[in-house]
Order: sequence, then C-alpha cells, then structure tokens
Amino acid sequence: MSLGAAKEESAPEVHVPADIDWHKLDKSKFFFLGAALFSGVSAALYPVVVLKTRQQVSQSQVPCIKTAFSVISHEGFRALYRGFGTSLMGTIPARAMYMAALEITKSNVGTATVRFGIAEPTAATIANAVAGLSAAMAAQIVWTPVDVVSQRLMVQGGSNGRQYANGIDAFRKILRTDGPRGLYRGFGISILTYAPSNAVWWASYSVAQRMVWGGVGYYLCSSNKKDDGSETTNELRPDSKTVMAVQGVSAAMAGGMSALITMPLDTIKTRLQVLDGDENGNGRRGPTVVQTVRNLVKEGGWMACYRGLGPRWASMSLSATTMITTYEFLKRLSTKNQDVLT
Repeated sequence: MSLGAAKEESAPEVHVPADIDWHKLDKSKFFFLGAALFSGVSAALYPVVVLKTRQQVSQSQVPCIKTAFSVISHEGFRALYRGFGTSLMGTIPARAMYMAALEITKSNVGTATVRFGIAEPTAATIANAVAGLSAAMAAQIVWTPVDVVSQRLMVQGGSNGRQYANGIDAFRKILRTDGPRGLYRGFGISILTYAPSNAVWWASYSVAQRMVWGGVGYYLCSSNKKDDGSETTNELRPDSKTVMAVQGVSAAMAGGMSALITMPLDTIKTRLQVLDGDENGNGRRGPTVVQTVRNLVKEGGWMACYRGLGPRWASMSLSATTMITTYEFLKRLSTKNQDVLT
C-alpha cells in the first residue's frame, strides 16, 4: 500500500516509495536479519529501560539522572545491563511473532478496507492500528514471562533487595514460589498496556507521516520552481535520506504520544510483575491491580502513576525512531524483487 503523496494544488506530485507488503518479502531473510538488527537496537536502549523500571518501583520520586548516577556509583555500569541476556533471548522469538502478525494483518486489513471503498489514507491508518493491536497481543505470549524475569533482575541490588544469580535462577525461583501463573503475572495489564499502545503508535505514525510529508512536499515543490515561477519537473522523488528522516520524525512523534497516553498502565504493570506477595504475607500472591493503584496514590498521588515518564518518553521516542528506520531498512533488504526499492 502506498504511503501516499504530498501534493499542493497546481504543483508537481511528490512520489513516496511504496510500502512493501508481506507477500513481497523473503521470509527467511526477513526474520534472520531482523533478529540481528533488533538485537543491536535492544542493546543500545536497554539502560534507559532499566532506569525507567527502577523509577517505577521506587516508593519516592527520584530524578532520572540521580537514579542513573546512583546505580552506576553503587552497583557499577554493568547494573544498567542487568537482565539483558534474558531479555535478548526473549526478544528474538517475540519480535518474530510481532513482525509476522504486524505485516500479515496490515496487508490483509489494508486490502479489505480499500475494497470497501474507504479512502487510502484512512484505510492505511485503520490497517496500521489493527496491525499494531494484533502484533502486540501475539508478542505478549512470549514477552510477558521474559519481562517478569528481566525486570526482577533489573531492580535487584536497588531498593527491592532481591538477589538472583541469573535469568535461569530467577525463572526457577519464580516458578517454585508462584507457579506458572507467576511468570504470567501482569499478562492482562500487559495486553491492556501494549495492545492500545501499539494501536495508538501505528495509527499515529500513519497520520504523522502524512503530516510530515505534507510539509516536505510543500518545501520540495517550492524549491522546484524556476525564477519565472514555472516548474522544473512534473515529478519529484525524495532521496533515501529524506525518506529516512521523515520516517524517523514521524516515529518519534508517534512514540511520544503513545508513551504519554499509556504511562499509568505501564507503571501498574511493572509493579505487578516486580513486587512479590510480601504485602499479604504468604509470598504466593502478588498485589492486585486495585492494591497497586492504591499504593501508588498513597505514595505520591495520581502523579505517581507517571513515575519514569521521562525515561519512558525518551526510550519510546528513541526506540520508535530507531525501530522504524531499522524496520523499513530491513523490509527493503528482504524484498524478493529489488526493483521495489525505486
């Protein structure tokens, strides 16, 4: 499905590279290269996720910079990558499920909506939202247990005070203490957090792209005019750097919006997954959603639900920008016919 074209009345058309549908991808190359590329992205952004998690489980409001200095000075730089191995092992299958569900849904829903007579820009927004929703739900089947284990590792050594030797040790202890349900603690709230977040993100990304391309198209059309006001050409084709820049800016805008809307749910989810049943004495049942919300409000009012917003905003914006440029690059590397690149 085409990303559309930025137009101005009586101005030449700005052609944007067409989106690459699922059936045009070499699946083996897509998944293999995707695992390698997104592992690198995860490694670069992991420290920000650790800081966000530390802030969310803290019982007081601590600035992000202070948290970072405290972690490094008391626990060393390696503490910023605590749980990364576990997270990475889960990221690869979770990303594979995410990408497959995303592309299949987006292709099918996009085609169906256009057939119903819906305008292409609206159809693209709907397809992106539904695809983001389904992709998040599919990935959480794998990601929730990995999230539970990696977040336990992230916070140990801080105020939480837990000690696990490694991811396998944490997995065994959680399973022994809480059973299989312990590994899926927060699964429901994870779906409620990530499914809407992804739907908002992909829909916002589609809308943001049209807005940014509108501005870029106006600029390109203006610079295309000769001194006498006539057009130098009837078609304008942005270069690859312009396309990547537009995708990155659009992704950052969408990431910031999604982070702001879903932050309270993410804070509640993190606490449910990290905190034990210490509050109810038997160590087998964690706090409920209602108890978690009450504790947050008691600690710092409703704004406590927004603890870690700064790191999460930065993480989601940076991650979105990096992810979408990497993802679009990956799709172009994985096309069966390289002619679609032009």
